[in-house]
Amino acid sequence: MPIREINVKTWEEFEQEVRVLRAPKNRENMDPLPLFRGQENSDWPLHTTLDRTKQRGMLFAEYFRRISKIRPEIESFTDRKWKLPEYPAVQRDANEYDSFSLQMTSGRLPAYAYMAYLRHHGFPSPLLDWTRSSHIAAFFAFSKTFWGDVPPNKMASIFVLSGERFTERGSNMASIYRMGPYVRTHRRHFLQQSEYTVCLVYDSAWRFAQYDDVFERPNPSQGVFLKFNIPLAEGPKVLRLLDEYNLNSSSLFGTEEGLMETLAMREFAFGQPT
Repeated sequence: MPIREINVKTWEEFEQEVRVLRAPKNRENMDPLPLFRGQENSDWPLHTTLDRTKQRGMLFAEYFRRISKIRPEIESFTDRKWKLPEYPAVQRDANEYDSFSLQMTSGRLPAYAYMAYLRHHGFPSPLLDWTRSSHIAAFFAFSKTFWGDVPPNKMASIFVLSGERFTERGSNMASIYRMGPYVRTHRRHFLQQSEYTVCLVYDSAWRFAQYDDVFERPNPSQGVFLKFNIPLAEGPKVLRLLDEYNLNSSSLFGTEEGLMETLAMREFAFGQPT
């Protein structure tokens, strides 16, 4: 289903659109909660960090083989342990349509916790991160604007994914699978109310697909996909409002660097009362 783009002029207009989206009468056949993703440039597509390595169309089994190979070094360095299925079993399932499709539809991605950990620490990942909070998505869309030096004609984007309860899928049909929030991984996952999606297609074996492959194909049962474009100049106002809700780098990352960025924003961008 083509993604629907909506240009709004103000943050308040976006919030009104979200209230309509969340209204009970509009949620009857949809998943319980929509997901949001903020991007600071409206020209950017929905790409995973694996997409950015030009490894597009990689077989799922091949990606699993690679992350399995590096696991001993990561475990030795971090003293963490991950229990992964054996590669031959994953390769067998990933070569068959029915069994792997059932796992994906049920949100049972092999090595999900390990893959989420790798994603949070910068390893190229097929997981696309979302949040259940429109405000947290807004923070990531506008986080670079707190000094207020932004071109007036530039737009940030907040994507919304709201899937059907019963989704049509099939072989040779790129589909988006929602993995859910329940995974033991980095604490930022919980601070940011994170969920992940993965885009896959089966063509004799399961491989990663592009999100555009879903949007370019007429298939209303895939759900509702919206892209709200908001003037980047709204950023300083939005960040000030979010900080009043304690949504800032300090609370969302839980690091000393995040604390320093938040304090700098308050002291130099917002200005504290004397």
